[in-house]
Amino acid sequence: MWKPHHAESKSFDLQHLEGCHKGESKEGLQDLKRCLEKIGYLNYDDTAKKNNHANDDQFDKLLESAIRRYQSNYHLKTTGNLDSDTIKKMSLPRCGVADIVNAGESSVPTDRKLKHDHGLHTVSHDSFFSGRPKWSPMKTNLTYRFSSSVQVVGLEDLRSACSSAFKRWQDVSHFTFQEASEGAAADIVIGFHRGNHGDGVQNAFDGPTLAHAFAPEDGRFHYDADEKWSLNPSRDQVDLESVAVHEIGHLLGLNHTLDIPGAIMYPEFSYGIIKRNLLSDDIEGIRVLYS
Repeated sequence: MWKPHHAESKSFDLQHLEGCHKGESKEGLQDLKRCLEKIGYLNYDDTAKKNNHANDDQFDKLLESAIRRYQSNYHLKTTGNLDSDTIKKMSLPRCGVADIVNAGESSVPTDRKLKHDHGLHTVSHDSFFSGRPKWSPMKTNLTYRFSSSVQVVGLEDLRSACSSAFKRWQDVSHFTFQEASEGAAADIVIGFHRGNHGDGVQNAFDGPTLAHAFAPEDGRFHYDADEKWSLNPSRDQVDLESVAVHEIGHLLGLNHTLDIPGAIMYPEFSYGIIKRNLLSDDIEGIRVLYS
């Protein structure tokens, strides 16, 4: 008989790093580097052995540059230091999909027109993935199924949250979504997983990461099993549907928007908060991508 998994909400405590700056060494900086690398702000050259601080707690020039880029993208004062506002922002729960393609390509658009910017096509405040991947014109009725390596919530709760989330995108696009028959292949696979779970993403849920998904036509969407999830979240729980709406945006080809915190495609979430409604920016993004 299935028994629910009771997770304690993860802690990503950076408070002890407040005030750190280039030239210092402090325990915990290596973990921060891993998180910044995962979300696209930091890229150490694995082949460069000399002066490579990827695996230590040294606050080097590359980390300072990554923090400046992060601060700029999130409209913080660009000090390059771990000031209190930056620490607070970096500690917030968020999506694990990278904000930027690599350490030199930002997903932040410079205006509201469709354009090509360093490998990312941007429209309104939304961005598309590099290469602008999208589902084939022949793929408008997408099927989905559930497959988890860790049981966290009941299947009916997960089914309810995802069905509602899919409908929000269905109502504003040319897509339809349907759960696949039992045992059948599906375009999209949704599930709960923990740690390194075989999808090619190292340290997938380290730090404040809640979930991640892949660009078209990959179809994988993974929740972090080490969070508390609910259809009606309390102050220490995460809303299943809110995160599903966001991750489905990635599955369809949208990347993060960093200028509109109320948009579904903004990468950050809050415990206990329900945020399920698409804004005009989200709607415009999906319509332009498939126009």
